[in-house]
Formats: sequence, structure tokens, C-alpha cells
Amino acid sequence: MSATATGTQPRRVGSFEILREIGQGGMGVVYLAHQPTLDRMVVLKKIRRELLADPGMVERFQREARSAAAVHHQNVVSIYDSFEVRGDHYIAQEFVDGPDLRRIRTQLGRLDPEIAALIALEMARGLEEIHTRGIVHRDLKPANILIGATGETKIADFGIAVVPKSDGLTRPGILVGSIPYMAPEQLLGHRADHRTDIFLFGNLLYEMLAGAPPYHGPEDEPLETLLERMQRERYVDVRKIAPGTPRILARLIRGCLRAKPARRISSIPALRQALERTLGRPSPLDCRNEIAQHLWAQGVFRVEEGKTAVKKTAPARARIASRRNRRWALSAATSVLLLIAGLAGYAQYLRVSAGRESAVMPAVPIPDSPRPEPLAAPAPEPAAAAPILAPAPAPALVRFVADPWAEITVDDAKSFFTPRAAPLELAPGTHRVVLEHPTFGRTELTLELAPGESRTVRHVFARVKSS
Repeated sequence: MSATATGTQPRRVGSFEILREIGQGGMGVVYLAHQPTLDRMVVLKKIRRELLADPGMVERFQREARSAAAVHHQNVVSIYDSFEVRGDHYIAQEFVDGPDLRRIRTQLGRLDPEIAALIALEMARGLEEIHTRGIVHRDLKPANILIGATGETKIADFGIAVVPKSDGLTRPGILVGSIPYMAPEQLLGHRADHRTDIFLFGNLLYEMLAGAPPYHGPEDEPLETLLERMQRERYVDVRKIAPGTPRILARLIRGCLRAKPARRISSIPALRQALERTLGRPSPLDCRNEIAQHLWAQGVFRVEEGKTAVKKTAPARARIASRRNRRWALSAATSVLLLIAGLAGYAQYLRVSAGRESAVMPAVPIPDSPRPEPLAAPAPEPAAAAPILAPAPAPALVRFVADPWAEITVDDAKSFFTPRAAPLELAPGTHRVVLEHPTFGRTELTLELAPGESRTVRHVFARVKSS
């Protein structure tokens, strides 16, 4: 409940109205606030007063603002401002209306492999932009990955990020990071670079699939023991904990969790490309839609006043499996074609060989044997013509646009929500389309589609004012 809802005036800090405290951390306090000038919700982070005496902590707080402000990407939390009011230092940043990955994993346990892969792909896209700016995050953990109610995935908290001009070193005896979300080089106080984030990325993907990080251990486990396990790569294979994990994801995790940075997957773009190939190259909008539909169906988000619920349509599980099945089907079809070609070639070889033998070997009569009457050679049978298969008609591509939005159902089978970036492939012919909005009603259309046709279907609902 906001401060205004209780009848009290919200406390103003600069141009922001603080509504309530939403969390505390080792460095500061986090508030939910409102910015009246732009009529938007924001998050304000304030450094603790007892830390203001340490110039290093203040510099770290300010560096977080500068690092995050340098990155402009849909998968990274945006920084709006950094300012000081009455001796207190604040950072104003984007408000993400949803939980962090830690809370989601606590509620659901293990995530569906398809959803985990989609979240990982969105993380990789944001992390790629971070690395492009020469920044190393160094603190990728579930609490720093935010998931919004419309499926957006955001990387947050640049408090210990290494900026381009930094040497990436840590003072001896000082651990920077979160156990067990640290790479071996962080435990050793060695240089951190983009490969450190790759290790932490593998940690996150593993935890989404297995329900716990790979090097999770007892709280009193000595750091020396943890470091030894990391250096020897002693962790349970993710497929033993979650047998439904696709092998491609298990291989990616192994490539991220190599103890030696030089042996890890070379870059975040390589990870991003591997995930895109595995998932069938979904667009950012596709990722958001599928993540939102799944988490709403799992009860992670709940309907509140002023919030639009996202209903689940077709399950997202088919992405990796269908790609694997298509690859298997293609391989099987190729094998059948090669077998047919081989048999045809062998038959041709037998015919040629038979003709060569009859031309070289003359007929020799057997002495004192009656010569048989010559038999008329049978007329050669006409070769059966190979059946000519008519090519399948090209599918039609239909893009649906609805104002404000709609749930689209095609032929009482395919169902999805707009906006949708990718066009829908439909067989040529007649299709029944239903567009439905919970407030503005339902509309039915009939589409006549020609082979290869490309069409955009636009519908604007008549806006009925509620009484």
C-alpha cells in the first residue's frame, strides 16, 4: 500500500515521492517511489549513512550508477539519475513490476527447461551489451535477475562491476561477489574479465534447471574446500538432477563452468548464438510472451487492480524438442534418399555388367548335342516412370495486429496473443479466426488464403466505456 493510500503525504526526495521501503541490503536501502513530472514508478537506492565515512564505499555506489547508465538495452535495468540530498546519496532506476529469479526459483523449484533457456537467452542478450561497453558485471546471481509481469528479463545491480579503466583486481584477502555465485578466479582474488561472467552465467542456468547452484554446500564449508571443488570441477551433472534437461543445455553449462577461464566458452555472443539456434531463433517479443504466459500459469504473478493478466496459450515446451525432432526427421529422410540412390546405382551396375559379359563371351555349341530351337527374346518391359510428386503449396504468411490487443484463435486450435512480431504460417484455403478482448468483446473473421500469400489482418475494437 502506498503512502497516499493511508492518508499521509509521501516523503519527497528531490523530484521523487517515496511511497514505501521495498528492501535492504548490505550497502543501502531500496524504496519504491513515484516521479510526478513523468508520472512513472521508479526505484530509489540510498547508501547507508554509516558507510558514508568510507570513501571507497561511496565511490563503489557512484560507480554502480555510472556503469549501469552506460548500458542502454531492454534486458538491463535503466538508470535515470544519481544525486545527493542532504548528505544522502541516491540512485534512481527503472522499476520492474515483478520478482527476482531467486524468488521465482524458491516458489517453483526447478524451472521448465524451455523457460529456463528463454530466460538465459534474454540474459545473454543483455550481458552481450554490457560486455560491448567494456564492463564486467561480476555479481550475476538470482537476486540480480528481475522478471517483469509481461515477461521481460532485466539484469540489475552493477555495484561491483569492473569498468573499462579498472584493472579488475581485488585487494588480497577481500572477496568481491556472493558465495556460491563466484568464479574460481574471484575466490583467488585474480583478474576478472568477461569469462568471469560466463562462469556466473553457467551457474544461473544450472540453478534454474537443477533447483540449486552447482557448488551449493553447507554454510560452514571452508572456502578452501569450495575452491578445491571448483578447481576440480566436482559438481553433479545437471541431467542427473533434472533428467529432462536437453543435452545441448547440459553441454553449454559444462562449457561455462570450466575452472580455467581459457577453457570456457569463448564469449557471450557465442552463448547467445547457441541458445538462439537451440530455441529456433525466437525474437525478444516471443521470449517475453512465452515467459509471461508460463509464469502467470504457474501462479508467480497474481491479478491485481490495474494489472493486466497474461493467459497461457500454446505451451513453450515444444521449442527444443521440436528442433531435435526436425533434425532427426531430416537425418532419417537423408538416409532413406541415400539408400534409394545406392540401390538404383547398384541395379544400374548389374545391368551394365550383364551387357558387357554378353558382348565379350561368344556362344560355343556343345558337340554331339542337338541344337535347341532358338527362343524368341522377350520384349523388354517399359521402365516404370518415376512418380512425379506435385510440390506442396507454399504456406501463406499472416500477420495479426489488434488495437489495443487480442487473443487470436485460428481454426479453434492455434491460439496466441498480440502483439506478435513473427507472422503465422497457415495452409492455403479457408480459416476461421476469432479475436477476443476481455473488455471490448469478440470478433470472428473468415480468411481465404492463396498459396504463398502474405497478408496483414488489422482489427480495431470498438471501445465501450464502462458504466
